[in-house]
Amino acid sequence: MRESALAIQSFTAGMDATAYADNAMAQAGVERKFEIIGEALNQLAKLDAAMAAHIPDLPQIVAFRNQLMHGYATVNVGTVWNIVQDALPALLDAVQALLDELH
Repeated sequence: MRESALAIQSFTAGMDATAYADNAMAQAGVERKFEIIGEALNQLAKLDAAMAAHIPDLPQIVAFRNQLMHGYATVNVGTVWNIVQDALPALLDAVQALLDELH
């Protein structure tokens, strides 16, 4: 999860919403990494619900993954961009805190 979140940040570094909307490769990479994050969290919830409870908005993240995987025609580039900007930093912080706790 951490590596995928960091990759998303790398893919979008220096971009604004317009640059992201105009860059199909960045969109594809970001969406793929969100799919990986959502699937990893889905598996974590099944394997260790107590640990998964430390991830804020886990059900929404998994639902977003499902939309990316199965609702291609309904993926809104602006929504994905907003999630990158507004929600990804908090998710990365939560994942890092869990990793720190485990080590």
